[in-house]
Amino acid sequence: MQIRLNKYLAEKGIASRRKADELIAAGKVKVNGKVASELGVKVDEEKDKVEVADEVIEAQKDLVYLMLHKPAGYTTSVVKTKTDPQIVMDLVPEKPRIFPVGRLDKETTGLLILTNDGVLAYRLTHPKFECEKEYEVELDSPLTAERIRKIEAGVKLEKAATKPTQVKQIGSYTARVIITEGKNRQVRKIFGKVGCEVVKLQRVRVKQLTLGDLAIGKWRKLTESEVKMLRDA
Repeated sequence: MQIRLNKYLAEKGIASRRKADELIAAGKVKVNGKVASELGVKVDEEKDKVEVADEVIEAQKDLVYLMLHKPAGYTTSVVKTKTDPQIVMDLVPEKPRIFPVGRLDKETTGLLILTNDGVLAYRLTHPKFECEKEYEVELDSPLTAERIRKIEAGVKLEKAATKPTQVKQIGSYTARVIITEGKNRQVRKIFGKVGCEVVKLQRVRVKQLTLGDLAIGKWRKLTESEVKMLRDA
């Protein structure tokens, strides 16, 4: 089956579709040895050889599913840069090629799924599937009832209001937050909108998959039942 090149790169975890278009426009992507010259080019993931910066992106036939307890200081990316020399891929096996599902910002810790299953990644990240993600939050100022009310009602981010957010207060400065979207730095931003700064943030759950007692910086394979649960609508 043929798919657009930018979608192929996104499903392989190389870059978002927009970033993939930038890579293509910059001449950094080759298909079967030739530089891809058009943004709308399509590829057959079973037959075509795709390269990004001269590195071959191989089609994955054996699907792999890992859960990582991401530490602070690691960027959720598959590519190192001078400003981000530590990436989450340093903490998991090099083979087979996998990619992070969604993003945790550099200082956020907790549950991160990595896989080579583009279909599952799509189902866990696209807003229409409303995949629940739960975070433990520590704040720099008290979480008042009024602040909770505003967050749960939805706050405006990037010209659009967030979907209703669940807030479970634990202490004066701590809470658990459940969202069904994945906007950039969303949890930090929604608290910033009500005058709080997030000083510590950890993701503890994706759907029914929980971080449990997995040590920070460690990973494990997901069980068949866990994968099935993540796939189910």
